[in-house]
Amino acid sequence: FSSGAGLSELAAAYADTLVGSGIRDVMLFGPAYKGIPLVAALAQSLWLRHGIDLPFAYNRKEIKDHGEGGQLVGAPLAGEVWIVDDVVSAGTSVRESLQIIRQAGALPAGVLVALDRQERGQGSLSATQEITRDHGLPVLAVARLEDLLSHAASDASLTEHASALTRYRAEYGV
Repeated sequence: FSSGAGLSELAAAYADTLVGSGIRDVMLFGPAYKGIPLVAALAQSLWLRHGIDLPFAYNRKEIKDHGEGGQLVGAPLAGEVWIVDDVVSAGTSVRESLQIIRQAGALPAGVLVALDRQERGQGSLSATQEITRDHGLPVLAVARLEDLLSHAASDASLTEHASALTRYRAEYGV
């Protein structure tokens, strides 16, 4: 995303995915850096599209010692918290977010991403499957690599992308 229109469409897809899963009354957390604009845009889209007003927060990579200071910005982390990020690759960002959420006394409730790359994690499972296994958290994705492959295969104008996606899946996927 690099424009207002693109970010708005992406936020709408996140919002529709979250609402479609039946999730309500939670807090949203966006890990630095990509998660910051995503969580803010998602919170706004939830309000504008669905009338759902959820609190959100994000972290800074560098802790500030001036101004409002600290590592966290936004609403205080509390209750059930969903992590909002662009993708799950190795799961590093999720693990760091879990630590921040738990240290604040809140309860990690799930992970929402735009794309599940369906990449292998440490073993034979995908990184998202490992998150569910290791932390008991659901991972919701707006789209999965499998969806992109299916779409690219059904559109002749995307043939070169279909080949690249297939190679990517063969090398990194589960």
